[in-house]
Amino acid sequence: MSETTAADAQTRGNDITTEHPVVVLGGGPAGLTAAYQLVKLGKPVVVLESTGELGGIARTTVRDGFRFDLGGHRFFTKNKEVDDLWAEIMGDEFLLRPRQSRIYWNDKFLEYPLEGMDVIKQLGLWELTLCMSSYLWAKIKPKGDESTFEAWVSNRFGYRLYHHFFKTYTEKLWGVPATEIRAEWAAQRIKGLSFFSAAKAAFFGNRGNKIKSLISEFHYPRLGPGQMWERMADAIRAKGGEIRLNAPVTKLVERDGKIVEVIAGGETLTPSHVISSLPLRSTVGITEPTAPEAVREAAQGLRYREFLTVLLVITGEDLFPDNWIYIHQPGVKVLRIQNFKSWSPYMVPEGSTDAAIGMEYFCFEGDEFWNTPDEQLVKMAGEEIEKLHLAKAEHVRFGFVERVYKAYPIYDEHYAERVATIRGWLETIGNLTQVGRNGLHRYNNSDHSMLTAMRAVDNIVLGTDHDIWSVNVESVYHEEIQDTEEPYRNSPQTPGMKGPLASEH
Repeated sequence: MSETTAADAQTRGNDITTEHPVVVLGGGPAGLTAAYQLVKLGKPVVVLESTGELGGIARTTVRDGFRFDLGGHRFFTKNKEVDDLWAEIMGDEFLLRPRQSRIYWNDKFLEYPLEGMDVIKQLGLWELTLCMSSYLWAKIKPKGDESTFEAWVSNRFGYRLYHHFFKTYTEKLWGVPATEIRAEWAAQRIKGLSFFSAAKAAFFGNRGNKIKSLISEFHYPRLGPGQMWERMADAIRAKGGEIRLNAPVTKLVERDGKIVEVIAGGETLTPSHVISSLPLRSTVGITEPTAPEAVREAAQGLRYREFLTVLLVITGEDLFPDNWIYIHQPGVKVLRIQNFKSWSPYMVPEGSTDAAIGMEYFCFEGDEFWNTPDEQLVKMAGEEIEKLHLAKAEHVRFGFVERVYKAYPIYDEHYAERVATIRGWLETIGNLTQVGRNGLHRYNNSDHSMLTAMRAVDNIVLGTDHDIWSVNVESVYHEEIQDTEEPYRNSPQTPGMKGPLASEH
């Protein structure tokens, strides 16, 4: 921040006082970033986190010295402000780690990012010919209506490749047919990618483009992503900010277009501003007086996908070298497998030859899978990792289960109009700002969630007019290395491969 901006910040936000602090709802990446930015500007802040842990879905769980990252969180961004913030928080504890990932399909491993000769070897010339024919047919006779995920992807890759590498993975992820997922999700996650650009990248690289390659390395906190949030929380407290754990917000009292009371844990706070990373459905549900009926109906109609990970400690050094493996294999429920020792060697106790593994599953809160007893899930995960020939079930030393609520906002047929309805109502409340993934019902990665919080603080303290809802519209995250002269310049029209196969948590 320049001296002029810093001085300006001291004169703005005069309504922010110890008696009327900024109240931040949620202690995940977005909420903690907002609080950190505020205390750096000398502004009083109180963070309310409903659970006993910080970090949200990006937290690190520790058991018997083994550390588990719930989902696998790469720290890679094309936004310099966020990148600088990460470095500021982590310092020398921010490791640069090599990336290796593969796709498991049809009892075979394919390198990911795709490599031309490996694709030929694993798929075979005949299958490649069929995929090319399917792609050419899609160019000749494309589906006219591209509103669904299936139609959007099929038009760009052909139905056969879609069926092999998109359909099974996507439907396991979302729990609904791909015909019910909106094309907006595909466009956000696979922007600029097509059969031709994927084949070109696999066989020839990105010659002639400023995009040099898909990323081959990324930063990662030495002790997992939770270390980032622990350090950030320590800095917030050191600068006078307050963080309250086990403090679920039960009521937001609105009067004359402002939130005048925040009630949590039986206590009442009188905020100057509220920055909320709560799910939109929750924010609408706890506001009094109650929102208009159309807004309440829109909020109730928003859907979420839950995330369940079975965490295993398995005897056997270097079970596989990958950071993670995408599972496109029918016959197993697991969607992705993490090997946390490959993320950072410090994720396992010093001297240990055992592996810390994350088996990732997706479900809906309250369904049969969500309610399956932990011991059954651990047993099933051991059987599935053996079925995939990655380890023996008998070598599982111990395991446990972590469930994450509302991990993924669902882009279904009506989500956009529902979000628009809620947004219109929120804009009548002048001192309430929604940020983060669930706060905006947008499939943001951690860097974009943090950037929404940074922009929200700018608006409150510096008087800027950033549209928080558009932060991740034009600057969609891609796994690309930019030209070294312009490392943070967005290139939304270039062929990116966040992945037809992947989903970052």
